[in-house]
Amino acid sequence: MNNPPWRWRWGQRGRGRPPKDRIIGFKSGRFSFVPFDVHGLPIPGEPIYLNPDELEALRLVYFEGLTQEEAAQRMGVSRGTLWRALDSGRRKLVQAIVEKRPLVFTTTERI
Repeated sequence: MNNPPWRWRWGQRGRGRPPKDRIIGFKSGRFSFVPFDVHGLPIPGEPIYLNPDELEALRLVYFEGLTQEEAAQRMGVSRGTLWRALDSGRRKLVQAIVEKRPLVFTTTERI
């Protein structure tokens, strides 16, 4: 997966400082994980959406084994911003597992 990094950010909504771009190191496309019961049938439920910055933070810290400081530098954000993305991503993953809900990974590329 040697895709060039791309930039992603929340859409600007309302007043205040505009959101900062996050550098995402890989292109995953949009995909999902759906839980199945013991008979192999999908378990219905409202999906939980994981944003690209949350997935990238989880990938850098837990898959690549970077420190939060190193991962934040790679994403071009502060360590606090990275921590919030990690916390949100972890909560969504655990919620999807515990509640047996589909997990959808979204992507909206911005350059």
